Amino acid sequence: MGFEIIVAQAFWLILPAYIANASAVLVGSGTPIDFGKKWKDGKRILGDGKTWRGLIVGTLIGMIGGFGLSIGAKYISMTDFSFVGVSDFYGFPLMIPIVFSICFGALLGDIIESFFKRRTGRERGENWIPFDQIDFILGVLFFSFLMAGFLQIMGVSSGNWFFENFTITHIVFLLIVTPFLHLFANFIHRKVKTNDARK
Repeated sequence: MGFEIIVAQAFWLILPAYIANASAVLVGSGTPIDFGKKWKDGKRILGDGKTWRGLIVGTLIGMIGGFGLSIGAKYISMTDFSFVGVSDFYGFPLMIPIVFSICFGALLGDIIESFFKRRTGRERGENWIPFDQIDFILGVLFFSFLMAGFLQIMGVSSGNWFFENFTITHIVFLLIVTPFLHLFANFIHRKVKTNDARK
């Protein structure tokens, strides 16, 4: 398998999580998940950056993107680019729980990381490298692994979607590349906010 194919497959698999993560940031105002409460150490459990709206709406938008990719994979499989072998997330209806596990897992991974970040005394927006950059990837891998295993054990799917799509090479690539993409996106976001503030 060529490196360019691995790159294409890896980004295809993780794109719903990217969409969910970005959407949660854009729509994430409203009631905090921790309801403003503090932990035993006197610090916020999560902080104002993790909201119910961000979690729910971010997951839904990411799932819409994932469903679009599932449909797109069907068309790609009938073209000259079928050799790329992008996933259709098992198609309808299994794509629903699989894509959900990717999107919700990404945001839950971010939430869990936020809990531990608060415990270290770091404030919202303060960098905690590399955990800020890979938390949602780890959440995707963990929860999609659980969901794929559950579907297989229940006899709903004949195989294990996770092992059929995520190889060690895909995982290592995502863990290496995602931090750089995350830092670049944050840099662009800060530049935009600074320019808006000057207007």
